[in-house]
Amino acid sequence: MSNKQQNILIIGAGLCGSLLALRLGQRGYNVTVYEMRPDLRTTDISAGRSINLAFSDRGNKAMKLVGLEDKVKELCIPMNGRMIHDKESNTFLSNYSGRDHQYINSISRGELNALLLTEAEKHENVKIHFNKKCKSVDFENTAALFQDYNSKDEFAEDADIIIATDGAGSALRKSYYLGKKFLFSFSQDYLTHGYKELSILPTETGDYKTYKNALHIWPRSSFMLIALPNLDGSFTVTLFLSYAEGEYNFNNLTTPELVTEFFQKEFPDALKIMPNLVDDFFENPTAALGTVKCSPWHYKGNTLLMGDSAHAIVPFYGQGMNASFEDVVEFDKVLDQNLENWEATFTAYEKNRKKDTDAIADLAIDNFHEMKGHVSNPIFQEKRKIEMALEKEFPTAYNSKYSLVTFKETVGYREAMLRGRAQDKAILNMLTDGIISVEDNLKDILEKVKKETEAILEDDRIAGL
Repeated sequence: MSNKQQNILIIGAGLCGSLLALRLGQRGYNVTVYEMRPDLRTTDISAGRSINLAFSDRGNKAMKLVGLEDKVKELCIPMNGRMIHDKESNTFLSNYSGRDHQYINSISRGELNALLLTEAEKHENVKIHFNKKCKSVDFENTAALFQDYNSKDEFAEDADIIIATDGAGSALRKSYYLGKKFLFSFSQDYLTHGYKELSILPTETGDYKTYKNALHIWPRSSFMLIALPNLDGSFTVTLFLSYAEGEYNFNNLTTPELVTEFFQKEFPDALKIMPNLVDDFFENPTAALGTVKCSPWHYKGNTLLMGDSAHAIVPFYGQGMNASFEDVVEFDKVLDQNLENWEATFTAYEKNRKKDTDAIADLAIDNFHEMKGHVSNPIFQEKRKIEMALEKEFPTAYNSKYSLVTFKETVGYREAMLRGRAQDKAILNMLTDGIISVEDNLKDILEKVKKETEAILEDDRIAGL
């Protein structure tokens, strides 16, 4: 396994695949990547996909690993918190952290992917081929069947190992499932909501029409609108809405008049700066939101699933890309152990990693309910005030659940989930029971929260949670 002349085939040159190709190329392996889409550096293929993403500390850990931290920073727009918009067009900023140096970033998916591809191709031992769709994988013989999009010719490629980073619709995962050669567990759970990409265009002078350095959110209990800034002065806006439930849903918003009426009623301040709303709404597709979990991620020492192909999640914690990038960091750590063969490497990687990817999948569902409803709930706002004050006053002693997930990259997602949920429960219970309030002494609050959190964690341990 330490023989660097081994040939590695990567299926998929998205964010995870291109980062993995770059890192394995840096380590000296011979890497060949096949991507079904055209080269995004020469073709615009963004339609219908999230144009920008939230980039945070776990993702940046990967950029440090491959030496691209400074180049990636140039693509980032800092977002210090959530700008909440109510139905009366009032706004207030809810910071992500009580520590001033902590924020998340809006980053262009295309620009970041292009950078990773270009950096990977600087290595002579990395070759990337586009317009080649993977149809199936013979995981017993470590070979993949591809079809060229242009010529329609089919061809097979073999390698010492195959790593699939081909997303939620992974061809390797499908081959595992259909092959019935081993016990393979697979679940795919869809939300009743879908999403549609919209946009707020820049002003005629190229400026932003609303506050630049925030993730804008219009929470409406059972649905919501969010907006992230782009470098060109625009915002990418995403509507999360039920397919079939509620007065307005994707199935019944069928005319320009209905769409305009819906926005006028629910998002009047957004509508004022979205003259292109109707065009965007009917031109852009509605896409599904789902969670994929599976196991095992690997077969013998031949093939491995990584990124969304192993653990696709819904986007509500802004951790999909960050989790996939962290996959590469964790895989790299296992490679450093120089285990005896690929099977031992894959087994160790999955054992270390799967508990954390399962946790962030569950947390992302939690945050969906939090963002569309709870952020405008008074008791939730009190909880956030207390958490921000604790983080500001005791920056090393307290981290909210959001901070544990987003800013504490040394803490695994599972640990962040267990401790974060216990803290949330502790604070909400004590606020409800009048044991603490926003006016109380912060040191007293911290001691009470810590004590109650540990009690809840101990109860959970006894209950086997």
